[in-house]
Amino acid sequence: MYDYISSIKNQLEEALLIGKNSSLKNSTKTFQNVVVCGLGGSGIGGNIVRDIVYNESALPLFSVKNYDIPNFINSDTLVIVSSYSGNTEETLSALKKCIQKNAEIAIITSGGKLKSFAQKNNLNHILVPGNHPPRAMFAYSFVQIFYVLYNYNVINDSFKNNIKQSISLLNKKKNKIKEQAKFIAEKLFNTTPVIYVADGFEGVAVRFRQQVNENSKMLCWHQVVPEMNHNELLGWRINTNNLSVIFFRNKLDNKRNQIRIDINKSVISKYTKNIIEVWSEGETLMENTLYHIHLGDWISWYLSEMNGVDAIEIDVINYLKTELAKI
Repeated sequence: MYDYISSIKNQLEEALLIGKNSSLKNSTKTFQNVVVCGLGGSGIGGNIVRDIVYNESALPLFSVKNYDIPNFINSDTLVIVSSYSGNTEETLSALKKCIQKNAEIAIITSGGKLKSFAQKNNLNHILVPGNHPPRAMFAYSFVQIFYVLYNYNVINDSFKNNIKQSISLLNKKKNKIKEQAKFIAEKLFNTTPVIYVADGFEGVAVRFRQQVNENSKMLCWHQVVPEMNHNELLGWRINTNNLSVIFFRNKLDNKRNQIRIDINKSVISKYTKNIIEVWSEGETLMENTLYHIHLGDWISWYLSEMNGVDAIEIDVINYLKTELAKI
């Protein structure tokens, strides 16, 4: 996992080349909405892309992480199916139902049943390198979602330059990010982390939560400001032992949400002194997002070392899949 996280620059650069060289067919259809079907490390890209294109796309973008699909999907829906292995049973089930609804389908995968299905049915698809942990290949599926959206005229091509700028930023700050991550991991060690972000960056929080779960083998949770100000803030009274808090913050956060976070810190500090605040770097939403994601990946790896666990191992998930396959 150390090597995977270290190679983020190369992964993003290769992902850009894969997208550039993909042979996606153009479409003259006018879509009403976009749906990304995918779970775990394969699906998190959809959450994060949705946050980034929120203010650019004229179409609503939804994520489906289930066997079933929303009823609104029809022939005017663009469905992006993302499964790294190509064999995720929930995603394959959702794909079948989207086809029955005559939706436009584009597939991102490394192989498996999805690759075979896409080639057999001449569907738009992009293939990414296979035989790696899906969560470690986030950069590939993430970038390809942008290329698919661009191909269907949902967004413009500004994402290309924004990703290149992000690559430069991450490369320039790589030593600082690792030092920062190690310091934060030491603060989170032997605690249950509570992750807070401002609206517009929930994908960052979900990614970090998943990485702490899978790599560090730890429980944690996340919430979003301002929504958590209407409920969770009241929960900071009882059963607050052994909690730590990390705020992922950005200069681009809404000014009112920045004020809210400052007030939240003062309230929460009455129940835990273990509060960490980390600001992203960069000027664009893409840079802020990828900075936090890369930092979070490193934090999860350092925690895995401190916890004495194998960051790659996912035995219990494999057990679950084996048991499901028997039914």
